[in-house]
Amino acid sequence: MKYDHILIRFGEMSTKGKNRKRFVYRLKRNIEKKLRDFKKIEIEQTRDRLYIRLNGESHENIIEQLKHVFGIQSFSLAMRTENDLEKIKETALAAIKELPYEGKTFKVTAKRAYKQFPVGSNELNYEIGSYILRNTENLTVNVHEPDIDVRVEVRQGGTDITCKDIPGAGGLPVGTSGKAMLMLSGGIDSPVAGYLAMKRGLEIEAVHFFSPPFTSERAKQKVIDLVKKLTEYSGKIKLHIVPFTEIQQTIQKQVPDGYSLISTRRMMLRITDALRKKHNGLAIVTGESLGQVASQTLESMATINDVTTTPILRPLVAMDKTEIIEIAKKIDTFDISVRPYEDCCTIFTPSAPKTRPKKEKAAHYESFVDFESLINEAVNKTETLIIDKNYKNIEEFEELF
Repeated sequence: MKYDHILIRFGEMSTKGKNRKRFVYRLKRNIEKKLRDFKKIEIEQTRDRLYIRLNGESHENIIEQLKHVFGIQSFSLAMRTENDLEKIKETALAAIKELPYEGKTFKVTAKRAYKQFPVGSNELNYEIGSYILRNTENLTVNVHEPDIDVRVEVRQGGTDITCKDIPGAGGLPVGTSGKAMLMLSGGIDSPVAGYLAMKRGLEIEAVHFFSPPFTSERAKQKVIDLVKKLTEYSGKIKLHIVPFTEIQQTIQKQVPDGYSLISTRRMMLRITDALRKKHNGLAIVTGESLGQVASQTLESMATINDVTTTPILRPLVAMDKTEIIEIAKKIDTFDISVRPYEDCCTIFTPSAPKTRPKKEKAAHYESFVDFESLINEAVNKTETLIIDKNYKNIEEFEELF
């Protein structure tokens, strides 16, 4: 007998009350997209569980894919059997024999959700545990901290038996919290901000500012590769690449050196907000961490924010760099982010940027230029790419021939 199901458990989705159905529906849809290459599987839905019927598909690859789906608290390989005591005992034994159990400890945790089943939970624990002990060697009981927890859930449609919980990605299903625009620079922080935003259920579209010839095609490719990494958690992501050279050069000519960085950020925010309106987003996500650089002091943030009333979400605001790097390595974006290709945020860096800028001064310096026309032109010339895990850049495409 082999594992024939994967049992998926929800986390905080279970507290959503009357809205739970919408969250579960979205999670099921996200799982279906993630597992679309596994043609034989079937996904069943109950009020507080999802079940993936394997139908002969290998569970190893499916498990690796499920680890990247937000909204899953944990999941387990499961065997399902009829609500018959003898068959339950036999299936529990088969489940534990699928594991390297010798020299380990175990306990049985039975839950009788189907109250019409004639055997109570405590009696089930005893009957199943005794049966396993009689039919195995070098396996002992430990009810406090067992190596293996044989979980038995008796439900109306049958009994599910699992022996190991695998942690899921947690959070909320992507798409349940609306859409936001992610300002993606190519550094370490902003991809992590995108990851955390998606974990809270946001669908994201990325906005990158590209300033040729000061930034290279390699820098652009770095951002595409970062977005490809993020698609492991969300499926397809739109990447908007904004031509920013003319605006940056204008700022350097018109705005005093101490305020040039602040004005650059203000123009980026105005453009991102315009793209948000165009693509029906509700918020903007940034990778800012309070006090990390000159443009991320509280005074700088307030001055930059002054150009919009749109909610600005900063998932990293209270994190230090070490914590951010730790997450970047976990989601496999760190090595891409540290590639030595400059983005537009690192060129034209002022020698002494203001750390306590005044919004009135920033607005005054910008008032001598028709930035509105430049912003509209940049928005109209923005290139939009749709990135998924199979997206190929030009170099990869040419290698096929």
